[in-house]
Amino acid sequence: MSRSWRVACAVSALTAALYAAGTPAPASAEEIAFKPKAAGDINIRLRGIGVVPTERGDIKTASGVDTTLNARLGNAYVPEVDVSYFLTPNIALELIAATTKHEVDASNGLDMGSVWLLPPTLTVQYHFAPTARFSPYVGAGLNYTIFYNEKKGALRSISYDDNIGYALQAGIDYAIAGAWSLNLDVKKLWLNTDVKANLGGTALKADVDINPWIFGVGVGYRF
Repeated sequence: MSRSWRVACAVSALTAALYAAGTPAPASAEEIAFKPKAAGDINIRLRGIGVVPTERGDIKTASGVDTTLNARLGNAYVPEVDVSYFLTPNIALELIAATTKHEVDASNGLDMGSVWLLPPTLTVQYHFAPTARFSPYVGAGLNYTIFYNEKKGALRSISYDDNIGYALQAGIDYAIAGAWSLNLDVKKLWLNTDVKANLGGTALKADVDINPWIFGVGVGYRF
């Protein structure tokens, strides 16, 4: 290494050290005030979610003959709004509202159109460490899924039955400052629907377990 290069490195290091010494350290996370979770709080979040079905559904004729085909639903990515009410600092009720559009096809590539899902879900949550900046939680509850605005694709007709299902969730809130927080959330829904379709005059049916994973990230404000 040349002498001029060593001198330049030394000067740069000294300059950086002097700058660091003269610059006040940023406030640590513990020094930034935030609002702990408390009974009576209402938390409103806006999240972006990904809905990933893990569907399983054999397509059969109306008489029960297996066609060897399976129904498949595509993933969906949408904004979501949810509201939580804290009964105690640890226990809260959460209601989510979002609607998603899913493309549908058969395992042989047959276009089965698309369908919109509206799955309002109510969960009871337990929040660990409600007075801490990092506050994880778990929850369990029910959802009722409404299928609407069906498009038939290459079929003559198609319909879906609304149904009720179970939900589990886990997530974490990170208090930023004041009443604001960041949120990561994962839900698993157990959701089944009976599908009836007609392809070229042949009546078809499928008992489809959609069972989606829902991954969400967003920001919340607690009143």
